[in-house]
Amino acid sequence: MKILVFLSQISIPLVIFYIVSYGLLNKCKVYEEFVKGAKDGLKTVVGILPTLIGLMVAVGVLRASGFLDLIGEGIGKITEYAGFPGELVPLTIVRMFSSSAATGLVLDIFKEFGTDSRIGLIASIMMSCTETIFYTVSVYFIAARVNKTRYTIAGALLATFGGIAASVVLAGLMLR
Repeated sequence: MKILVFLSQISIPLVIFYIVSYGLLNKCKVYEEFVKGAKDGLKTVVGILPTLIGLMVAVGVLRASGFLDLIGEGIGKITEYAGFPGELVPLTIVRMFSSSAATGLVLDIFKEFGTDSRIGLIASIMMSCTETIFYTVSVYFIAARVNKTRYTIAGALLATFGGIAASVVLAGLMLR
């Protein structure tokens, strides 16, 4: 176990050292390239900032208004038959838009049900098996100036539902 901790602590400094060394060996002006990349990154952030603000505000409004809880109760009655707790429906919806807002919901779930409960385990596994679909697509597609998403959303939603199903199954196996 100590070797894994050591490797995890040294891996990032080694990668940075490797990149700088490689640049120096190739007679590249490493610092100037770093500053140039930072400027480009800042331009990207400024370009996607309105989208990020819009997503965060929308999630905050939905959560504060109680609309997510209302949807959770309605859809939860159906998902209970598939073994997915209705209390996790709002988390599922929010997770597709914002990881930080979803983390707040997970903490609320932990406070109410506990971390080792079935609902707590499903929520924990689901957070690692799913992605913030709409956030990721909007940020990366805007940054890359992609206009046609084709099957991206459908594929991401399918993968999310697969992750949700896996979290239900894995949590069930862990509680045996």
